Amino acid sequence: MMNTSNGMISAPSSSSANPQSPGIKTYFKTPEGKYKLHYEKTHPSGLLHYTHGKTVTQVTLAHLKDKPAPSTPTGTSSSYTASSGFRSATARLLGGGNGNRALSFVGSNGGTKNVGASSRIGASFATSSSSTSATNTNFDGRGTYLVFNVGDAIFISDLNSQDKDPVKSIHISNSNPMCHAFDPDAKDGHDLLIGLNSGDVYTVSLRQQLQDVGKKLVSAQHYNKDGSVNNSRCTSIAWVPGGDGSFVAAHADGNLYVYEKNKEGATDSSFSAIRDPTQFSVDKAKYSKSNPVARWHIGQGAINCIAFSNDGAYLATVGRDGYLRIFDFSTQKLVCGVKSYYGALLCCAWSMDGKYLLTGGEDDLVQVWSMEDRKVVAWGEGHNSWVSGVAFDSYWSSPNSEGSGENVMYRFGSVGQDTQLLLWDLEMDEIVVPLRRPPGGSPTYSTGSQSAHWDNIVPMGTLQPAPCMRDVPKLSPVVAHRVHTEPLSGLIFTQESLITACREGHLKIWTRPDTQSSSSEATNPTTSKPLLTSKVGSSS
Repeated sequence: MMNTSNGMISAPSSSSANPQSPGIKTYFKTPEGKYKLHYEKTHPSGLLHYTHGKTVTQVTLAHLKDKPAPSTPTGTSSSYTASSGFRSATARLLGGGNGNRALSFVGSNGGTKNVGASSRIGASFATSSSSTSATNTNFDGRGTYLVFNVGDAIFISDLNSQDKDPVKSIHISNSNPMCHAFDPDAKDGHDLLIGLNSGDVYTVSLRQQLQDVGKKLVSAQHYNKDGSVNNSRCTSIAWVPGGDGSFVAAHADGNLYVYEKNKEGATDSSFSAIRDPTQFSVDKAKYSKSNPVARWHIGQGAINCIAFSNDGAYLATVGRDGYLRIFDFSTQKLVCGVKSYYGALLCCAWSMDGKYLLTGGEDDLVQVWSMEDRKVVAWGEGHNSWVSGVAFDSYWSSPNSEGSGENVMYRFGSVGQDTQLLLWDLEMDEIVVPLRRPPGGSPTYSTGSQSAHWDNIVPMGTLQPAPCMRDVPKLSPVVAHRVHTEPLSGLIFTQESLITACREGHLKIWTRPDTQSSSSEATNPTTSKPLLTSKVGSSS
């Protein structure tokens, strides 16, 4: 649409956030009923327009549990760090990374940044600032929040309030937040990850940010300070599911780093030079006290999105070179991968059961990868521009399913720079056999193939070319609906609603059809969003 080769997006001059823009309906119909626009969220209206376009808004769903946070001093802490950016933790929490972080590949690398204390955003709060301190003072330590970034600021909104303005704004003076991830099970309270344009990474307690009335990050732990390990843009970030505080951060130069949040006396690491930039390689830190503990060089070009399967066994990455790669995280081995039909891949998301993986990108297509068959088993055509976010709906159940046997259908969504939301149904019967067998025969796909069987056909670690479209079943969307006036950047499914976000920082919450019974069987896996993995968080 309006993209240059490096992904920088020139923002349109749509300063008005008028919800009733021409051609935008407040509902859309699906086979199971009508989704209705419930309310909207956005940043304070005084936010200077020039900040738009510097970053792409990502959104993360964060569900704070009822347990009270341990009381920690916030006012006197000298570890106040004011400059942290965070991509949307919310999105990741809910859906495998739910794709929202996909478009964090904008702008330049930014160079080294120091933490600044200025908080310009305060002035832009205008009348809403008076209610901010009251909200924070009375914060009860629980609830479901949307975290999203616009320009050089992070905003936190209460999902269950119809207030348009956020309850909290955090200003980052010297760099822009690019990506975020949220861990609802973090043991020490530091549950929010933030990756910056400068390459710096922070962990903070979301609860503490909400309790503090200031406009700066409080009590943040700082990693890759001033880009000391890697000063290229942090493009995607994720907690390791069940990793006890481990997290990974991906960068615009094709490198991914593994950190241990609670490492005592953590110091920055030095790694040996990359031997072959075109090949995947893993290097461990030279010293036992170093943090990050490992560097994965994935390939040439930016890593645009990363997502963990819910059990943490597999890590998927998509990037500028157009490849989806799937790694066995514990053994640090490349399992398999495939190339896009054209251009970069921008987003990816796992199904709840880890059997399927969605990707979207510059070929305007949504592809479904099967872990069992180790191949693309379906592709969806319907977007008119780049696909910027994908997510499985882990709360949806097929209207005709009787609850017996295996799930036979998956519902997933995609959003694009064409301002459209598309919903898709993936039926097992539809993807069992290719439409046409290639000459010379091919393995049978009709039964659940053993991975050993596939190792004989596709050796472990093979990156496959894009399959011939005629050999892969084509999906058509169940719904195609223009939901925003600006290009979209992400979507999240919750038990009651669907949340869409545009790159300018406007969010819409759509309530599910009344007739649809929400699936109570949704699990609460641990995230990627992110991001991503289908991390599910309940919204009360």
